[in-house]
Amino acid sequence: MSTLTKPNHIGRKISRIRELKDMKQEALAQAMGTNQQAVSIMENSETIDEEKLKEVAKALGVSVEAIKNFSEEAVFNIIGNTVNNHDNAGFFQYQPTFNPLDKLMESLDENKKLYERLLKAEQDKVEYLEKLLKEK
Repeated sequence: MSTLTKPNHIGRKISRIRELKDMKQEALAQAMGTNQQAVSIMENSETIDEEKLKEVAKALGVSVEAIKNFSEEAVFNIIGNTVNNHDNAGFFQYQPTFNPLDKLMESLDENKKLYERLLKAEQDKVEYLEKLLKEK
């Protein structure tokens, strides 16, 4: 096993970022205004010129620095540190900042007031119609 550090393979980093964004080479090529073969060649290249790297970054929706500093280990560390259970239930836990029963009671009070206003309006209509009938 060699103690030399791995080369900074920009093409491989672009490929991984594209895959993490669930993007195919064809989609990246279209966003860059080129073809799939050019993207494939670029992803197999160890180095890429700055202008091409800026185009790629724009098409992927990331910064040039994000591509240059991309690391699989960092991605796995972030995922490992933010997901602490494997049943996905943690993603959907809802903890309101209010008491749900209080909100329910407020809603019931509002409905009651609305009902009383509607009832009063109907009573007023009945009185008005009775008054019209008596006048005839």
